[in-house]
Amino acid sequence: MAAMTPASWAAGWGGADTPGTAATDRASGATGRGGAGRPDAHAGRDSLDTDHIKSDFPVLAAAGDGDRIVYLDSASSSQKPRQVIDAMSTYYESSHANVHRGLYRLASEADRLYEEARTLTGRFIGATDPEREVVFTKNSTESINLVSFSWGYQNLQPGDVVVATEMEHHANIVPWINLHESRGIELRIIPLGDDYELDLTSLDELLDGAKLVACTLMSNVLGTVPPFRRIADAAHAAGALVLADGAQLVPHSPVDVRDLGCDFLAFSGHKMLGPTGIGVLWGRAELLDSMPPFMGGGGMIRDVRFEGIVPADIPTRFEAGTPPIAEAVGLGAAIRYLEALGMDRIQAHGRALTEYAVSALTARLGAGIEIMHPLDPEAGAVLSLALPGVHPHDVAQVLADSGICVRAGHHCAKPLMRRLGVGATARASMYLYNDESDIDALGDALERAAKLFG
Repeated sequence: MAAMTPASWAAGWGGADTPGTAATDRASGATGRGGAGRPDAHAGRDSLDTDHIKSDFPVLAAAGDGDRIVYLDSASSSQKPRQVIDAMSTYYESSHANVHRGLYRLASEADRLYEEARTLTGRFIGATDPEREVVFTKNSTESINLVSFSWGYQNLQPGDVVVATEMEHHANIVPWINLHESRGIELRIIPLGDDYELDLTSLDELLDGAKLVACTLMSNVLGTVPPFRRIADAAHAAGALVLADGAQLVPHSPVDVRDLGCDFLAFSGHKMLGPTGIGVLWGRAELLDSMPPFMGGGGMIRDVRFEGIVPADIPTRFEAGTPPIAEAVGLGAAIRYLEALGMDRIQAHGRALTEYAVSALTARLGAGIEIMHPLDPEAGAVLSLALPGVHPHDVAQVLADSGICVRAGHHCAKPLMRRLGVGATARASMYLYNDESDIDALGDALERAAKLFG
């Protein structure tokens, strides 16, 4: 794949958005939620106060001047604010019981908190019927697997077509490969262009006869935000359903399932300030209601006889066993935190910081760095970096010695790595607690790495 030059970066980023002037979200086609009417202790009208925000995150606030943590690995997992940690601790200290099983006070309070989190989550993504359309899972991966097993095995026959893209995370590739191997479906791939954008030239041909399109809302490697609504509309016109992998975009941008035009949406709590161990599957109620249970056990049934079972109503039929109750409480607290800041502000902050990072790193290292990121001001705050002749793990180690936290590897996207012609990259991913000083520290460490291995 052809590398971008410093000159092309400068030209491509000349008109990027500044904080507080968020453009229409490319993925959804809507400006989305801005947190209107909610308290905002951290942000001015048009920007985020990152110093104040960092004070909410114990792992970032605890480091002294000589042990500074520059956390640039939020695409892998975000840090957690005190508000989320406290909400989960309070639940365990005062309200813990299993849900949907007891009538005593603790159980009733646990029920309330768990279902309140479901409602909050649904409203956060624009669901019209959160109480039926939001399923709590373990993570995005489980959410997508739920669709592939429950909907896929019921609706896909040998020769049926599923379409994915070349920049998907393994979570949105492997389930469909499994169906190809076990069910005989055909898997078609929308290719990636040399500009790090999807090549939609043959979209209509790829969609011909398709039953499902599975597409990310934002690449976890490149930050590419595809024209999702265009893909969804074309898929529906071809008679296909559409699954959106929102693991990367939902934490950073306003997302409304009605504007996306998707039929399923998967995302994870731990990338959006929430705890690990909880994910979300949103699906249109009529689709979920037509799908059989994903797992069997307690809680997901209405009746059990040795001759067979009667599953519970949605979404309970997909939540077998004891669910992630404390994690749901933590996710609810994370959503309140994000809404208080305002998703429009968070989006604008990420775009402005990405523009600064691309410009600053290019100015400092010139031809000595390759930045794998599209020339699109609406792309996400994820940069894959390469220093010519230096292994990404060596780059990451030098950065780690300076307190810079990045990820090196294939990022669970091996097909994309092959398309890029590399085995791995060093990835810097930014979030609402990062600022220009973090990018400057990254640039200092990258210069040291280049000098060390040059």
